[in-house]
Amino acid sequence: MTTFNPDKAIYLQMADRLCDEILAGTYKGGDRVPSVREYAVLLQVNTNTAVKAYDELARRGVIYNRRGLGYFVAAGARGGIMETRRQEFMRRTLPSVFREMRLLGIGIGDVAKAWEERVDGGGA
Repeated sequence: MTTFNPDKAIYLQMADRLCDEILAGTYKGGDRVPSVREYAVLLQVNTNTAVKAYDELARRGVIYNRRGLGYFVAAGARGGIMETRRQEFMRRTLPSVFREMRLLGIGIGDVAKAWEERVDGGGA
């Protein structure tokens, strides 16, 4: 069973999940994604909620509908998702990370070392 965060609309979390799958390479540009009904059943949500998620992704240009064939990943969707997520990370996540680093006396060198250890150790 899929667990949803109560602080964010379910349809937005569904849209994020499909974007995660595109980023992970599960679906590439031109690939057909599960139908609205299939995705609703998979995530155990109301079909109307899945419709809202797909409408949101279509509005953003991540997927498009080919009448009678279903929804497909738009060309360049992965790059667009990545750019949007990077901007969001820089605007929302990094400020709190930097604040925590400052409070704990962690320098960028410490972070770089931890990053290298994680990458070299296969953890990233």
